[in-house]
Amino acid sequence: MPSWNSRGLRGSMLEELINLTNTKYREKGLALIQKVPTPITPISIDKDNRHITLAYFEQKSTVDYIGVVQGIPVCFDAKECAVDTFSINNVHEHQITFMKEFEEQGGVSFLLIYYKKHDLYYYLTFDRLYEFWNRAVGGGRKSFRLEELDPSYRIGIQGGGCIHYLEILGKDLERRENT
Repeated sequence: MPSWNSRGLRGSMLEELINLTNTKYREKGLALIQKVPTPITPISIDKDNRHITLAYFEQKSTVDYIGVVQGIPVCFDAKECAVDTFSINNVHEHQITFMKEFEEQGGVSFLLIYYKKHDLYYYLTFDRLYEFWNRAVGGGRKSFRLEELDPSYRIGIQGGGCIHYLEILGKDLERRENT
């Protein structure tokens, strides 16, 4: 199987849960969040099954999701982590640049991280992500540990497997107003 295809499947369960959550948010009029497709150019197509068997990425992707929540622009990326340590290499420089510029335009950027080992979903604010990024770029630790994160930003799972990140987004917005 081509590497683009197998790598593209990483996090697919997480993305399915996020997609389900976003559908419920849209149906309730709470948010309109869209999955950002990664543009590819097919090289080889199995004509019998109409499947792309080989392709390359046209350009670097920005984030996985973008949209609006009650008039507030948001963008975020979904990441999975199998252990307690999250490598900052899982976030690319072009993603950091996009998220930073998004924030500078008045939007809210964040990561949704699924820690498989603990079956735990976490909302990582952009400013905290940026601290970890700068620490790595400055020659420091190239990862962050679960215990470095504020436990109050853990996301609960309820109501049919939805990842209810809007509650934590509200907490992030409140924190921003108070600083």
